[in-house]
Amino acid sequence: MSRFKDNIAIITGAGSGIGAALARALGQAGACVICTDRDPATATRTAQDIRVAGGRASAQALDVTDAAQVEALVENVATDHGRLDLMFNNAGISVAGEARDLEMTHWRSVLDVNLMGVVHGVHAAYRQMVRQGHGHIINVASLAGLIPFPTNVPYATSKHAVVGLSLSL
Repeated sequence: MSRFKDNIAIITGAGSGIGAALARALGQAGACVICTDRDPATATRTAQDIRVAGGRASAQALDVTDAAQVEALVENVATDHGRLDLMFNNAGISVAGEARDLEMTHWRSVLDVNLMGVVHGVHAAYRQMVRQGHGHIINVASLAGLIPFPTNVPYATSKHAVVGLSLSL
């Protein structure tokens, strides 16, 4: 039996890439997966793929930069399912280029999604998991969170912060 069978899992950024692959793998392992993404069509596609393969999944539009949305999602999932077992803070974006050419809007957008999105997820899920007495929070970083990445400074900065946050927890 899979250790993920019947777990209730939220995955941010589940519309593509690592998030979609993770959602499909958890669905195959028997978890009930709540696929979130700021693009509801991609989250819906991932959830549909899981259901077609025989798993349980739903989709939810979610902007991880909005703390109230993340908090509401966690509360709704815990209410609807009785608990939240796994919170995967995976959503991320990147803006590459020479640091001298980047605008403050580039920095803000990357840090808002990649760092504050994780903080919002941790804040909401940690409180819920303490109330229920169990759960796991997984924050997805990158190799860029461990080594320099000169052509993608905002991304590396955000991922270094995610590593520090995760280790500190």
